[in-house]
Amino acid sequence: MKMLPLTPDGQTPVRALTIAGTDSGGGAGIQADSRTMALCGVHACVAVAAVTVQNTVGVSGFHEIPAHVVADQVRVVVRDIGIGAAKTGMLASTAIIEAVAGVCRELGIGRDGTIPLVVDPVAASMHGDPLLHAEALEAVRNTLIPLATVVTPNLDEVRLITGIEVVDDMTARKAAEALHALGARWAIVKGGHLRASEFSTDLLYDGDTFREFTALRIATGNDHGGGDTLAAALASALAHGYSVPDAVEFAKEWTYRCLAASYDLGAGHGPVSPLWRLHSGSTTH
Repeated sequence: MKMLPLTPDGQTPVRALTIAGTDSGGGAGIQADSRTMALCGVHACVAVAAVTVQNTVGVSGFHEIPAHVVADQVRVVVRDIGIGAAKTGMLASTAIIEAVAGVCRELGIGRDGTIPLVVDPVAASMHGDPLLHAEALEAVRNTLIPLATVVTPNLDEVRLITGIEVVDDMTARKAAEALHALGARWAIVKGGHLRASEFSTDLLYDGDTFREFTALRIATGNDHGGGDTLAAALASALAHGYSVPDAVEFAKEWTYRCLAASYDLGAGHGPVSPLWRLHSGSTTH
């Protein structure tokens, strides 16, 4: 695959910001975002929205960071360092979502600003453990998604946000239309959780055209952090100036490679791994 360029030593690389929760097991959340961004040659800045207590078998709790502190992290980073793109992950509560939305509008981050925003509307862990207070779903629909340059829910999140159960191409298209109608400039409906299919097809929609990005399904239970990895790779490509379709194509291929390189960890689901790039060379694998 064609990789994002690496900055020569001593030169400042492209910057991107992740606004999300931590994963104490290191497989998802800000840890996954930072790993992917670094291995895409991007300097990763972070705004921590929540601290989770989790390992490979589940999430046993989380602590929210005060909403104004989350917004302040975004503000100081963007004003000093500057970023080419941002992404959101676990935002946990209505207060945090509203604070993040406010600071993004203030700084020109989002669909109508100069800095693209990838919204990964994290609602639950892959084990089904809640990562978003139930009442915050309305804020996701009405406050967060309307800011999105691209929104990237998994199928469980699609159902929670739109009420549509995606089971085939027709329902995937309806879900993409519903997500776009909420205000996102582009909507992705990811097919990774349609496990009965031989292929994993992600559907991208901009209100006019549907585009499909398909890969063979990799049979592995080690897929922890896959959604975070795709969104972080997408943000990394957007920070490099890629168009949304080209960024999605890159992110899809990147995530496929990370799934192929996933490994066992602990007693539960191991993580997808971007470490394959360390021995791949700078342009192809």
